[in-house]
Amino acid sequence: MERRTDLAVEERELLGEDIKGVDYSAEEVGGLPIERLKILTRRAGQLLKKPVGTYITAQLPPLTDNIRDTDRRVKALSEELRRLLPVNGLVLVAGLGNVEITPDALGPKAASKVLATRHISGEIARSTGLDRLRAVAVVNTGVTGQTGIETGELLLGIIRNIRPSALIAVDALASRRLERLGCTVQISDTGIAPGAGVGNRRIRIDEETMGIPVIAVGVPTVVDALTLAFDLLEIDNEKEGLALSKAVSPQGRSMVVTPKEVDLLIQRAAHLISLSINMALQADIDTEDLLDLL
Repeated sequence: MERRTDLAVEERELLGEDIKGVDYSAEEVGGLPIERLKILTRRAGQLLKKPVGTYITAQLPPLTDNIRDTDRRVKALSEELRRLLPVNGLVLVAGLGNVEITPDALGPKAASKVLATRHISGEIARSTGLDRLRAVAVVNTGVTGQTGIETGELLLGIIRNIRPSALIAVDALASRRLERLGCTVQISDTGIAPGAGVGNRRIRIDEETMGIPVIAVGVPTVVDALTLAFDLLEIDNEKEGLALSKAVSPQGRSMVVTPKEVDLLIQRAAHLISLSINMALQADIDTEDLLDLL
């Protein structure tokens, strides 16, 4: 009776709060509720179906509300990102997903708004006052069905050539609860498995496969239809769960549910994440000066 979710805090909710090998805390940062979950042992990771590492989950006001560039959400998320990144060195930002499918377009749309600076150097940088910018490279990977190349293979080729100190991967996620759609951001230092949220798991993109730290950033945009049925009907025992699973047709089991205003959700979420990444990477630039460059 598996309930599909990409959020570590939801896996903890399903298993119960007292899990050996898990360090959990919650606090408010600038009025923003933030949950920090650290999986410390391999056994705990197996129980939570997540790799060992740190998961930071921020609960937001609905992203369909307007976002100001100096919003507290942006500042709080940028600080969380900055703590996980190396202090110096080139950073590669990758937008994962399919821009042609709205609920999966978060990665490409967010990456397209991240300031690419790797090519700005030398006298041009000094004369324009941009020599304080951290080197950043940006790529939209597309999906294997469009390119014929696994996302992991594409990123590994880029990493071997430009040698960044870290990778930030942005992707849409799946939740198990409707109320988390468009209201949650998860940041982790454990990388990401593209397509996992819709049951199409590909090569993992993490420090082991890429050879550099991988920071994953995502917002849940879909709920698996069967998972949603479990929650709406409050089914929590195996017998009822099996009966419901059999009652749902094969077509139904492959469906996902997304909000009707998903186009606005993606637009605002991409804006929020791109601003947070820009502020995290360009810490030496004043916020107003940084916004002028975007």
